[in-house]
Amino acid sequence: MIELHKIDNTKILLNSDLIECVEETPDTIITLVTGNKYVVVEKFNEILEKVIDFRKKINAQGISYIQIMKEEKKQNNRY
Repeated sequence: MIELHKIDNTKILLNSDLIECVEETPDTIITLVTGNKYVVVEKFNEILEKVIDFRKKINAQGISYIQIMKEEKKQNNRY
């Protein structure tokens, strides 16, 4: 999820996996695969950075989880 702001400055959390399209016309409009559209304050590049940062965090956590599971498996096999 990424945090964005609507035009009235209301904070929203958006599931970045559902983004179909981001347009700057000059307002930034995000269209989701569900058909919902959001007009937000953030510009295209800001949204792109937020999505990339979010995915990096998810991937880092996934790797950590896998490493933890491997370690637990090693520990269990020792006994």
